[in-house]
Amino acid sequence: MPRPERNNLAIYDDVADQWWSDDIRWIRTLKNMVPGRLSWFDRFIDWQGKDVLDLGCAGGFMAEAIHDRGAKVAGIDPAVDAIAAARAHAEATSREITYDVGLGESLPYPDDAFDAVVCVDVLEHVSDLTQVISEVARVLRPGGIFLFDTINRNPIARFVTITMAEDILRILPKGTHDPAMFVKPAELRRELENAGLTSGKTVGLGPRGINRRGDFLFGRLPGTMVIFMGTACKPA
Repeated sequence: MPRPERNNLAIYDDVADQWWSDDIRWIRTLKNMVPGRLSWFDRFIDWQGKDVLDLGCAGGFMAEAIHDRGAKVAGIDPAVDAIAAARAHAEATSREITYDVGLGESLPYPDDAFDAVVCVDVLEHVSDLTQVISEVARVLRPGGIFLFDTINRNPIARFVTITMAEDILRILPKGTHDPAMFVKPAELRRELENAGLTSGKTVGLGPRGINRRGDFLFGRLPGTMVIFMGTACKPA
């Protein structure tokens, strides 16, 4: 059998019409990761009234959660159909969120446009990490914060995300990730600092329980060998 395409971003458009249905296990997994991420991000920002960009928003799970915390949210993603699903759900639920189709390497926003940029499950997919981080720094206001997570590059992370999550447990579609594109924390720290951002601490993110449907629930972990979350600030 042919090997699956790696870093296959078409999966987000392929299921866009079911994004908010809870019918697809891997989509539910992405949704279940939002509370664990926010429980840590909340330590670093009061969202109320802040201008926030959700970079790589897909169908809008994180964007809506941040909106519900009182932020003014814009979301951007290259997946056209996923953005359409995000717009439709926001309209149906009376949420005022701006969604745009675009790439992290060339953000269609002016300098100093946002108080915060949130970027989860994205940096391990981008074609030019240096350019994405440069764009994040450009659109952040002085004193603004970058909140992110991504996947560490090492044999353990490859085993967990590819062998286990994609091949055995099937909680992600085959071909979702290319392990060669995973990012070591030290590498990302250098990119952030080269872009003029000040790196903060990192923590792990991973399964912390299982719900009644047999889906994983996620939260903060001490180890950063697989998924790690971090922050960086733009000097005031």
